[in-house]
Amino acid sequence: MFDPAKPSYFLNPAHVPLDGAGVTLINPSTLEPAGVYGEPGPEVIDSVLARVNAAQKGWAALDQKSRARILHQVANDIEAGDMTEVARLMTLETGKPFPEAIGEIANIPPVFRYYAEMARNDGGKIAGTMQPGSFQFQTWEPLGTTVHIVPYNFPLILGCWSIAASLAAGNGIVLKAAPAGTLCAMKFMEFFHALPTDLIACLPGGGAVGQHLIDSPKTHAVAFTGSVPTGKAVAVAAAQHLKPAVIEAGGSDPLIVSKHADLTVAAAGAVTAAFLQSGQVCTSTERIYVVDEVHDAFVAAFVAHAQKLRIGDGMGISEIGPLVSEPARAKVMRLVEDAVAQGATIECGGKIPEGAGPGWFYEPTILTGVKPGMAILTEEIFGPAVSIIRVKDFDEALTMANDSPFGLGACAFTDDLEEAFRAVNELQAGMVWVNNPLVDNDALPFGGIKNSGLGRTLGRQGLDAFRQPKMAVIDPKARLADWWYPYPDGWFYSEDAQGGRSHVAG
Repeated sequence: MFDPAKPSYFLNPAHVPLDGAGVTLINPSTLEPAGVYGEPGPEVIDSVLARVNAAQKGWAALDQKSRARILHQVANDIEAGDMTEVARLMTLETGKPFPEAIGEIANIPPVFRYYAEMARNDGGKIAGTMQPGSFQFQTWEPLGTTVHIVPYNFPLILGCWSIAASLAAGNGIVLKAAPAGTLCAMKFMEFFHALPTDLIACLPGGGAVGQHLIDSPKTHAVAFTGSVPTGKAVAVAAAQHLKPAVIEAGGSDPLIVSKHADLTVAAAGAVTAAFLQSGQVCTSTERIYVVDEVHDAFVAAFVAHAQKLRIGDGMGISEIGPLVSEPARAKVMRLVEDAVAQGATIECGGKIPEGAGPGWFYEPTILTGVKPGMAILTEEIFGPAVSIIRVKDFDEALTMANDSPFGLGACAFTDDLEEAFRAVNELQAGMVWVNNPLVDNDALPFGGIKNSGLGRTLGRQGLDAFRQPKMAVIDPKARLADWWYPYPDGWFYSEDAQGGRSHVAG
């Protein structure tokens, strides 16, 4: 069983102790110790990778029906297991409200079931032959051992999106846990006991562990979720070894409120989109473009809705927990103060709340009068602050929403069907939501464009990211082909006797 007070790593089916005292994890609500994590050295990492690779060969040799049965058993074990302890650890180390931690875990089993059947259903394709009597087709093969590097905000489900696909494709797995997120990840790994011994591992640690995993010749693909700078570094590191990489690198998502929007619904949806998990969501709304005709009414409804949110410890009754660390809160405060210094107005929030506790809390903050060029519009905030920009019409909203180096998600609220389709077609983002923000679907691809990432998780694309196609040609009976060497003499280039006309004889 996992002990959060003792450093360890996981190699299915056991937790393995790590030498040393480890690094203390701090509860961001109470600032009390939540547990410890260790950092394996290169020799331990290499040993783990060797064992995962050995186990992967047997897993790849299994038929898809057997793989699917085992993945369904993983889903069964998660559903039947004690989610509360995993969720409690997640809340203690990340500050996430407990109901959201439970919700994250509860949404994991379906993705294992989806990929179990998706891989079983798609084993390749038969092509129309280019030669009579020849059987020409394509199969899928696993890549080998895949590395999954996850962030603290969703320390389990984001990894499981790519882990489920990679397992279904026949790969071995190494999860590199986020430092704040290690405790719940280690406990969660106990749900994988149905998998073969050594097939999946979880390693704690920081950037050095991730770098070693990417550089190792014993790993063959990378899935990463995190910041843009780190995502770019991971992509470069993987490219140096010609390893496939799926990169989800965050964003600064826009939301448009049309004059045709239901403002009551738009305000409620925008509050959730902006402040879910204290704004620490890659697809959080950070920029809201509101058409002039409804600007003031929307702001009033939005502020009123935001002021109903309760701030406090994630183990209590609250929608808004702390930010994960003091530097994370300091960044939000810097961006808000910079915007105010340049003329923006704080409509609500903008300060550290009284009575919430000693942790890294910050009030849900709404700014108006925000202008292009302010840092709060060009940097990813990743906290409970959102900017409202007044625009003259839907056209200007689209233009300004697209004026960003990010392109993860985007949202629009409108009851006008033409505007809804324009939002889908014209917003520059990997995902667009109309009147229904932040929804994902196991069967649809998740990911971004521009600086927000490369590749996709979920959907068929999420499975294909962790397997490689192989072309095959079988002739049932060996036969001589007329184009094989040596060529007949009449096939060679020649000139006529007068040398005035060239042709290929045959």
